[in-house]
Amino acid sequence: MKLLQELLNIRYPIIQGGMANIATGAFAAACSEAGALGVIGSGGMNAERLEEEIAVLRSKTDRPFGVNLMLMNPDTEEMADLVAREHVPVVTTGAGNPGKYLDKWKEAGIRVIPVSASVALARRLERAGADMIIAEGTESGGHVGEMTTMTLLPQMVDSLRIPVIAAGGIADGRQLAAAFVLGACGAQIGTSLLVSAECPIHENYKEALIKAKDNSTMVTGRSVDAPVRIIKNQMAREYQKLEREGAERMELEKLTLGSLRRAVFEGDTLTGSLMAGQVCGQLKEVRPASEIIEKMCEDAEAICSRTAGFAAALAVN
Repeated sequence: MKLLQELLNIRYPIIQGGMANIATGAFAAACSEAGALGVIGSGGMNAERLEEEIAVLRSKTDRPFGVNLMLMNPDTEEMADLVAREHVPVVTTGAGNPGKYLDKWKEAGIRVIPVSASVALARRLERAGADMIIAEGTESGGHVGEMTTMTLLPQMVDSLRIPVIAAGGIADGRQLAAAFVLGACGAQIGTSLLVSAECPIHENYKEALIKAKDNSTMVTGRSVDAPVRIIKNQMAREYQKLEREGAERMELEKLTLGSLRRAVFEGDTLTGSLMAGQVCGQLKEVRPASEIIEKMCEDAEAICSRTAGFAAALAVN
């Protein structure tokens, strides 16, 4: 099996998550320079802004990069044309099936890697022509499914012929090594890079991540089929209270309107949406993205090199 760095011509088997309002061109460029695949998150952008961010990234790095397209964005059609015209090396997608765009993207030489939280959707995406799949477990921050990474990943690997990338619950070398053992060719990481020095989120947001504990996140929106994992705060608890009272989706959306932007840009840790995965309890300090990525991969390599010893011990027993 080829690992992700061979498939995408990058140094490490890591994709940086395309986080909306966070993954700018400058941030993605820093992650690409650090040896991962930096990804511009187009959520919250229009096509004009995305074009500007691609230009920013290309002014800062000549290494491979990607763009994440949320297919529910009203500008998706224009963005789909834009990434083809710009010959973006990789496109990751979420919130839908990108099948209608695949011929156009393949003609432009683009690798297409959708995110999926279920085996059934992953199979449809494979049939549509996806090059790889990101298997995202419910441990992730932001919009989530129901299955954990440890249960989803091996089932997806067994069901698909194309490479599978793990996402959710990966913040250090132990978890990356576990993803390899479960059959992944690499990993997409997001939460652990929120505390990188280059990440443009407000310092209050970073401080909340560093202070977080193992049980600091919760999932809101399950009652209206819009589950989102965030750090518990005043807004999250009010949302949960309204859910228990049977509030409808529109009422709940009023509560969260603009909440991610307030967290990211204003540092509002009370009523802002502090999206984060369960691994936030592992985050202890702000470090350069290059250090986070390199240490994770070095530790994973050391752990994987010991697996022969584990196998020998099991054989003896």
